[in-house]
Amino acid sequence: MRWDVDGLSIIDPRQRDHLIELVDPLRDYGFDQDLMERAFIPFRIEKDLGSGKVRLKRTKESIFESEEKLFLLPDILDEENGPYADLLDHLTRCRVKMLNDLFEFESKLTVDEVEDELREDQNSSFIEGKAVHSFEEITAILDFMPAGYESDDEKPAKSTEEDDDLPELDEAEEEKLKNDESLKWDEDEDDEDKDEEKEKDEDDEEGDDATPRKGEDEDEKPRARTRGKR
Repeated sequence: MRWDVDGLSIIDPRQRDHLIELVDPLRDYGFDQDLMERAFIPFRIEKDLGSGKVRLKRTKESIFESEEKLFLLPDILDEENGPYADLLDHLTRCRVKMLNDLFEFESKLTVDEVEDELREDQNSSFIEGKAVHSFEEITAILDFMPAGYESDDEKPAKSTEEDDDLPELDEAEEEKLKNDESLKWDEDEDDEDKDEEKEKDEDDEEGDDATPRKGEDEDEKPRARTRGKR
């Protein structure tokens, strides 16, 4: 039996690795790994048929523990109450719990609000004739952010934390550090050398201007009077 990968909504090995990475932060908010294990039927590559085709064989290996390149087929025989539907509901609840913990919303985010917004996006895709792949359906939940917030807001600003860790210095300590030769950069030393050379050249020029020329000395000396013969 030949399967249409897109039609079956099979998750490939790279997508599987990405999903495992995305659910990891949810472990602190009640994520149940067994629910995800039950929601998919894993397959491994039995034979490479060439031309970008492979023969898959069902396996009982763990989605999270296996080092094999696993393909995951969502168990959607019962779309309303099956294992895959339970997983989507579980992930949504964990995501909502995490967002409420990380952000101070004016009113707490609810599961219903998230599901309504996600459903609107899916309906738009259906109207356009686009099938929603299971990978896209899951990542939409795991990447969900309310309007006005960005996903980068989940990560604390590194620069702010580093600045907070720096000790405060008083004026005396700052002045001491400024005058510490060991803390100067090579560029600062080069600038100081250039300034010293410039000052030396200016002193030499002033010295030359202050030394009278030989001709000027002779003109300034009073001439001895010559006595005429009497």
